[in-house]
Amino acid sequence: MVEDRITDGRRIAELLASELDGRDDGPLETVAVVDADRGVEPSTDGERAYDIVAAAEPLARAFVHPDRVRLEFERGCELAAEAAGDRGLRVRPTATAPPKTLVFVESGAAVKRASDAVAAVVEN
Repeated sequence: MVEDRITDGRRIAELLASELDGRDDGPLETVAVVDADRGVEPSTDGERAYDIVAAAEPLARAFVHPDRVRLEFERGCELAAEAAGDRGLRVRPTATAPPKTLVFVESGAAVKRASDAVAAVVEN
C-alpha cells in the first residue's frame, strides 16, 4: 500500500494552523493563529502566511515555501530549538538582533510534532 505524503507548503501551513487553533485544552488553549493571509502563495524565500500568538503575545511567524513551512520563533528561542529538535524537526538559530529560532515543518506528518513544540514553548 502506498501512502501519500503531504509536502505542499501551503497545505502543511493549513494543517498546522488547524492543529494550533483546534486544541482547546492544555498549553495550546491560549494559542491562536492571527493575521492569516488566505491568498498566500509559496515562494522559495518563504511568504508570511500567519502569526502565532500565545496569551495575545507574539510567539512565532509561519512562512510558506513550496515544500515546507518555516516557523520563526521570536520568543522562547532556546526552548523552541530544544523542543523542536527533540521531536525530530530541523532547527536553525539565526544571528539576527533580536535572535530567532527557525523550525522547519517539512510534511503533514510533522505538523503534530511542530504543534507539540509550540506547546512546550508556551508551557515554560
